[in-house]
Amino acid sequence: MTTKTRAARKPKTNYLFEDSDWNFDTMHRTYDAIQDVALNDLGLDIYPNQIEIISSEQMLDAYASHGMPLMYRHWAFGKRFVREEQMYRKGYTGLAYEIVINSNPCISYNMEENTMAIQTLVMAHAAFGHNHFFKNNYLFQQWTDADGILDYLDFAKTYVTKCEERHGYDAVEEILDSAHALMDQGVFRYRRRPKLNLREQLRRERERQEYEDRTFNDLWRTLPKCGPEGKETKTDEELAQRKQRLKLPEENLLYFIEKNSPVLEPWQREILRIVRNISQYFYPQKQTKVMNEGCATFVHHYIANELNVRGQLSEGALLEILHSHSNVIYQPPFDHPHYSGLNPYALGFAMMQDIKRICTEPTDEDREWFPEIAGCDDWRKVLKDAWANYRDESFIRQFLSPRLIREFKLFVLGDDTEDTHYTVGGIHDERGYQRVRESLARSYDIGLIEPDVQVVDVDLKGDRMLKLRHNIRDGVPLARRNRDEVMRHVRHLWGYDVLLTGADSESGEKRYELSTADKKEKD
Repeated sequence: MTTKTRAARKPKTNYLFEDSDWNFDTMHRTYDAIQDVALNDLGLDIYPNQIEIISSEQMLDAYASHGMPLMYRHWAFGKRFVREEQMYRKGYTGLAYEIVINSNPCISYNMEENTMAIQTLVMAHAAFGHNHFFKNNYLFQQWTDADGILDYLDFAKTYVTKCEERHGYDAVEEILDSAHALMDQGVFRYRRRPKLNLREQLRRERERQEYEDRTFNDLWRTLPKCGPEGKETKTDEELAQRKQRLKLPEENLLYFIEKNSPVLEPWQREILRIVRNISQYFYPQKQTKVMNEGCATFVHHYIANELNVRGQLSEGALLEILHSHSNVIYQPPFDHPHYSGLNPYALGFAMMQDIKRICTEPTDEDREWFPEIAGCDDWRKVLKDAWANYRDESFIRQFLSPRLIREFKLFVLGDDTEDTHYTVGGIHDERGYQRVRESLARSYDIGLIEPDVQVVDVDLKGDRMLKLRHNIRDGVPLARRNRDEVMRHVRHLWGYDVLLTGADSESGEKRYELSTADKKEKD
């Protein structure tokens, strides 16, 4: 039998691809098939997609700068790049298959080293899973502007570069160092901020520069007359009026310093504004790690299996995808050397799959715990509602089931500083399930994880000491080393002494007091 005859008898397949090599025609064909499942089966709502292929070095570079395609220069990014590159070259760590940007259009960066099967996984995961979550989750709708972020990043990079040329690299670096130290304390957690827009930012920036150039020197030229000891005497009413005028207490330290620092020049204030705007952009992502990755992982898993059922994805390609999928959702046991807590991919994907099971094949336990969705069959609607209206803390509080608590072997362990031993506070019974769910949900609440440090007072016409208050929760003070370093950066940005008081958030009892004037702590 000739080769030609054998080829003629070989059955034809409808596979999107049959080997590991990829090209742009194959990528287009596979993208269209993925899109059909994502939009017409799952009913996802997405931004237009822009998929770009980059090298491993470009992926490392994106890693180093918060995963953003446009970013100003800073030594910390270079330091991280060197570390990640060395770890990658020595085989200690791998690289992400993709990076996705919350923008409109949604930009996905795929590594050129990926096989076609992995490119399929990546497109389903990022271009449709993350894309849908970015567009529809309420936190991203409230706090980010997908239409303006890329323009704003371009403006920020250009502005910082011009500042380096005009004022010197060292001067800009000092401001960025201090601003980066306060990034976590540079967001609005409750107040809604205006959308980012390049033209509006440029217009406002020019107006600010003109105004501040006219008023800055007169505003801070002299100190007002004070009492014999150099301090003005204020009545309680005057103090209350001052705090009201300054809108104190203020949780956004970068915002308050940017608006009120006696020593910053206009260009330095603009850099603080850039850093806190970027920090605000990442604020929703910090609160939705489990949900965001769980959504994207569920979507790529469903799409890959559906393409296989339709005869468009071979068994070999599906096995390669599932192998990578299994690595991503692997949850190391607590005594494993690589254990670092719950894997957000593992927990998120398991909860999405569990919701689907509860909707289609509920048990009596499910009907008791989730009466509104158990047996409803419309798991797509339930998942899309969850993706749109919850964050990690509320999602876990609402949807973590007793079955998953058992599968993940979760229990509550009490650690009271006044006790000499641990206490098991929640096991696998009805009351224990509630405690486990509550405890795990609290561990994802950004308001409880990050320190609550607020500006509580400052006398701009007197000694100008900036007074901060740390509301201590559960008896946990700020780590001394980090606290002292951050205080140094606050002092640098404010220009005058800073007083930090640590007080119990419930009783108000003072626990410590630290001033940059004397560096002495009073316990």
